[in-house]
Amino acid sequence: MSETPDYQPPLRWYSHLWRYALCVLIGGLVWLPVIEAQAEDHELLFVLDFTLGLVCLALVWWRRRWPMTIAVVTGLLTPFTSFGAGAIILATISLATRRNWWQVITIGLLALVMNWAYYEVQPNADTDPFWLTVVFAVTFTAAAIAWGMFIGSRRELIWTLRQRAETAEAERDLRAAQVRSNERARIAREMHDVLAHRISQISLHAGALTFRDDLSADQMRSSLAVIQEKAHEALTDLRVVLGVLRDEEGGGPLTGPQPTYADVPALVEDARAAGAAIDYDDQLPREPSLPDVVGRTIFRIVQEGITNAAKHAPAATLRVRIDGSPTDGVEVVLCNALGFGPTRTPGAGLGLVGLAERAQLRGGRLTHGVEQPVGGPPAFVVRAWLPWDCGEEAPVVVTAKEVGR
Repeated sequence: MSETPDYQPPLRWYSHLWRYALCVLIGGLVWLPVIEAQAEDHELLFVLDFTLGLVCLALVWWRRRWPMTIAVVTGLLTPFTSFGAGAIILATISLATRRNWWQVITIGLLALVMNWAYYEVQPNADTDPFWLTVVFAVTFTAAAIAWGMFIGSRRELIWTLRQRAETAEAERDLRAAQVRSNERARIAREMHDVLAHRISQISLHAGALTFRDDLSADQMRSSLAVIQEKAHEALTDLRVVLGVLRDEEGGGPLTGPQPTYADVPALVEDARAAGAAIDYDDQLPREPSLPDVVGRTIFRIVQEGITNAAKHAPAATLRVRIDGSPTDGVEVVLCNALGFGPTRTPGAGLGLVGLAERAQLRGGRLTHGVEQPVGGPPAFVVRAWLPWDCGEEAPVVVTAKEVGR
């Protein structure tokens, strides 16, 4: 059994109807010149012609399943049926649409031989010379085969173009989905940094209230007000990220204004106000200015370092050093002594992993671990290096609909 090529379109009922109608019309036109002679002098041939014509019309129904077999069988019946000429031509054209050269040549030669046999078998009053009959047979057979090959080529071209269009649409949708997924992942990383920092501040203030029993009422109200403010900020940020991650169409803005390197001092002061001990040493030159994309990464690294120190070493001094130049890049080092825990603040352990990924995306690197300074206690150290200019990010306020376009 021969499989139908993918580019061959399925035929509906009306496609079969007009093909069969055309076959009957062509068969009638071919039969017309000999039908009178058959009816008067060759009654058996008349009956055989009509019967085999019906057989050919029935056989071409399976021309797509067994194209070569049907074409050969109907071709061999050519000398004995004029009424089946349309069905024989349809079988030949259908085979030619597959453009298999050995099959096409075989059927072409068979058609020429059977056409010659047709003129020998059928009663024909024509006195045309033999060479004219041969030229007509060759021309008609070549035209039928060429038409079939053209149809097959056109069908394959249309099928190929349709496949390419569908593939391009699928790839476009996939790229849009990946962009939305990457954007949501980026938002999740940003919000993890923000929420972890603010919740650690809440934990710090709440922990201080637990151990302090010498606070006045005004001091208690002040500390509770700070806790309330940080809780409100954390809830607001949480609502933003949940709204974006739940929005499949992404109709709203994805993020708000992002922090830069200029916000690092305020971050440090805010942490100091919450009770953290931080030694901040900034050695970066003021000119030229640091690109925002690098400054944003530095801000997140310092923020995560402050959060981790508050969780795991709340009584230790966190030393933050930022140094570098446009030629050497930017180096950020965060260091705090060990053994100042424990803390009750839970952590997922993914903050530093996310920072390492963030640094790699910016063309830099980030390492962390316990080190033993010369003459000092063991300390947990985070070291990051970033190139000074690692390219600009896309605008931070964008919609997922715009991303998918």
